[in-house]
Amino acid sequence: MRYGSAFLCALIAIVTSGLSPQVVGQAGTASHKQGQQADYGTATASEGSTVLSDLDQAINEISRRVLPAVVQIEVSGYGPREHGGASQVIEKQRAIGSGVIVDSDGYIMTNHHVVEGAQRIRVVLSPATLELVPFKSSFLVRQRTYEARLLGVERQGDLALIKIEEKGLPYIPLKEDFAVRLGQIVLAVGSPEGLTHSVTRGIVSAVGRQPDPDRAMVYIQTDAPINPGNSGGALVDREGNLVGINTFIFTEGGGSEGLGFAIPEPAVRFVYHELKEHGHVRKTVIGANPQTITPTLAAALKLQQDWGVIISDVTPGGPADKAGLKPKDIVVAMDTRTIDSLPKFAASLYLHDRSQPVQMDVLRGADSVKLYIPALEAHAGIDSLADLINPQTGLISSLGVFVVDLNKQVVEMLPDLRSQSGVIVAGRVGYEPPVDADLNVGDVIRSFNGRNLNSVAGLRHELEASKPGDPVVLEVERQGVMQFVAFEME
Repeated sequence: MRYGSAFLCALIAIVTSGLSPQVVGQAGTASHKQGQQADYGTATASEGSTVLSDLDQAINEISRRVLPAVVQIEVSGYGPREHGGASQVIEKQRAIGSGVIVDSDGYIMTNHHVVEGAQRIRVVLSPATLELVPFKSSFLVRQRTYEARLLGVERQGDLALIKIEEKGLPYIPLKEDFAVRLGQIVLAVGSPEGLTHSVTRGIVSAVGRQPDPDRAMVYIQTDAPINPGNSGGALVDREGNLVGINTFIFTEGGGSEGLGFAIPEPAVRFVYHELKEHGHVRKTVIGANPQTITPTLAAALKLQQDWGVIISDVTPGGPADKAGLKPKDIVVAMDTRTIDSLPKFAASLYLHDRSQPVQMDVLRGADSVKLYIPALEAHAGIDSLADLINPQTGLISSLGVFVVDLNKQVVEMLPDLRSQSGVIVAGRVGYEPPVDADLNVGDVIRSFNGRNLNSVAGLRHELEASKPGDPVVLEVERQGVMQFVAFEME
């Protein structure tokens, strides 16, 4: 493709053009040197101008095709206060992020953290100005704003799928033939600080960065400037193909310091299809916890290798336990795929056909063992009580708490609960409530003045029927212990 080759040629010319005049100037007579330098300088200026023009055109062409498919996302809702500790304080929040249209029918991929706690999601589409010409460029911004539906999230991968009701939209396709190389040029597109259609350029600094060795996620690292608001935006290559979804940065001062990270396109593509078809990412579980082998871990446990994946825990009575998998087993292969890292272990489980057992080859001491482990689909659960909060129905303002019904889903999430009915405190407000009821997140409110509670509506009814000065006693299960919480209504 013309613009792709121009991009590479421009870089080669820029790197090498500063050296050639010095080499030429060291040979021949004084008069001959001057002639050579003059001719060479003229040729270099002309060629350099052409190369830089091609570079500009390449970036312009990529931007022209990509910008319409990268949107601004405005989110309002309730979420845990940042740095609030244990995510117990829930407060009204507004956020701005970015998203990538991946299907012309209005399907948009973004980060989970962009839409976390959202009660309302709006997508803003606006034209991009690609050229500034006095009295000719138009700065008329005719934005189109759409209400969006959240179709599903993948918290671990920090991805989410939203949809707007529109067709024929520009989009960036998710392609099967993905490839990314160290050092290749990339563009980051998004809405940093709410500034729509911002484009920055950089290179791929690392193709498989794994910041946490005990988490399977790998990222594409780039030095393209990425700032708050770029989250959920596109990282594209010189051909306009999606390289990944920008997700986070390492920074001391809060701004870009050249350490940006994007979720690779294959992960985005996989999660997109799962969320579109099922509303959640179906996960295969076997009842075992894998961990990255480090040299220190290998030396302490006297392992035969200081790399790869070791099983640190096996759930008693689970599929892996029944199949014979044991802690300290080193995983060599799964379904005939060689396993040399935690990301490969996780990918093998994702791709496994759940109708068949997982074939696992492990190294146990000096022995090689082959196991066949039944594969189960993990329940589509929730990660925190805050995810269950509906601020419109769950806020009890007089007590300063958010509550949800203690239903089957919550009971399964908290298997150690003794209570099977009531309402559970899922969050606290960030202000001082009228009544100091001394309630904590996780408390189950079982009764109100001796009358059993079965729903949030029941608790609200009891509170509304009470007058200022009335004594109230709540029976509460707190960390497995039943106790009374007493206070007076205000």
